[in-house]
Amino acid sequence: MSFETLDFLIEQSRSGKAMVLAVVAPHGEDILEAVEEAKRKGVASPTLYGDRARIEKVASEFSIDLSSCPIVQEPDEEKAAELAVKAVSSGEADLLMKGNIKTATLLKAVLNKEWGLRSGSLLSHVFLFQIPKTGKVFCLTDGGMSMYPDLAAKTAIIENAVECYHRLGVECPRVAVLAAVETLNQDMPCTIDAAVLTQMNRRGQIKGCIVDGPLALDNAVSEEAARHKGIVSEVAGHADILLVPDIEAGNLMGKVMLYMSGGRGAGVVVGARRPVVMTSRFDNAETKLLSIAFGAVLAKA
Repeated sequence: MSFETLDFLIEQSRSGKAMVLAVVAPHGEDILEAVEEAKRKGVASPTLYGDRARIEKVASEFSIDLSSCPIVQEPDEEKAAELAVKAVSSGEADLLMKGNIKTATLLKAVLNKEWGLRSGSLLSHVFLFQIPKTGKVFCLTDGGMSMYPDLAAKTAIIENAVECYHRLGVECPRVAVLAAVETLNQDMPCTIDAAVLTQMNRRGQIKGCIVDGPLALDNAVSEEAARHKGIVSEVAGHADILLVPDIEAGNLMGKVMLYMSGGRGAGVVVGARRPVVMTSRFDNAETKLLSIAFGAVLAKA
């Protein structure tokens, strides 16, 4: 099972009860547009935590209707993050969203030992993207949280992404461990990690998926490229999840997909007790809306 477009996120998020979304510091046009659309489409039911005057000023300037969205007045970003995280932690809200607040400030609240959303698992960023040429949705991980993951971290990143796919209804996603080449090279440690992860999967140490690597990006996503290089694999040409070697590769690849390839995307941080919708402040309203829908689907599962 695979998805052709990201529109399935909107459809799945609208089934059943609307998830309550706690949005921290939504002081920009794009995020308020996304919040309004999420409410209108029944994707989520947002509550806004931030400076009411700033929120209402932006909403008025861009004719955004927030009349049905509660606003919790708290101009201090750290305190707003605390209130929103506590709402999610207590069950008052179902998922969290980053607005115009520094990622580090939000994560400090998420990881608070008293009232945060710690689960004991590694936090990782899962980014679903769709580009016109492929006709398929892919997952990119981790381009937003783990900087230079070691083997243990890569294992956890795979497990987080696979769990997401299970919640989306995909029983056995195919994971490509990416590198610049598809052969082992002692001077390229990521190729060694890829081979080890593949073997761990075959021995049942990484479950619920099929892992193969090292695979270069072209033969991970293109049957023709894999065939041309003589690669025989259940994953090559059919990958669902693309595990990048480090945050630099993931960040660059994600931005190429969105800003240079005409793609669409949705990003969520997983590994906490509840999903955290994490987008760049430069992402457009559609990316933010799709990310809200992604988080809402995961929160329902």
